[in-house]
Amino acid sequence: MKSTRRNHTELALHLVWTTWKRMPLISDEELERCLWRTIQAEAEKQRCTVLAIGGMADHIHLVLIQPPTITVSKLLNQLKGVSSSVARERLGAETFFQWANGYAAFSLSRAHCRHAVAYVERQKEHHATNDLWEHWEWTPPPKN
Repeated sequence: MKSTRRNHTELALHLVWTTWKRMPLISDEELERCLWRTIQAEAEKQRCTVLAIGGMADHIHLVLIQPPTITVSKLLNQLKGVSSSVARERLGAETFFQWANGYAAFSLSRAHCRHAVAYVERQKEHHATNDLWEHWEWTPPPKN
């Protein structure tokens, strides 16, 4: 009897990135929806499965299953690049939009995935009640 080896990966991540200097650049609901759709579409194009997306005017949270064929840094580069282009196009040349350098990436077990999804889906509630999970509310270090 021949044994066939098959690879199986389940790489769940919670990704966080911020706007430039944490400026509230995503204050418009229409822009927010557009950015989320763009980020989800690009993640799916990169063969990711998006489990949750949310955020505030100054940052994005994304929970997804990542394939082993792309690195975290390459994935974030794609997501930030495509979404910033869409935001600039939508806002026009007179309005500033830029993502900050850097990101945070947290690996998640199956058990923690549902907690991360629930946290991301209720971002606005968590911020309104100041019930934040500080380690997931990442801020890039200041530039020297």
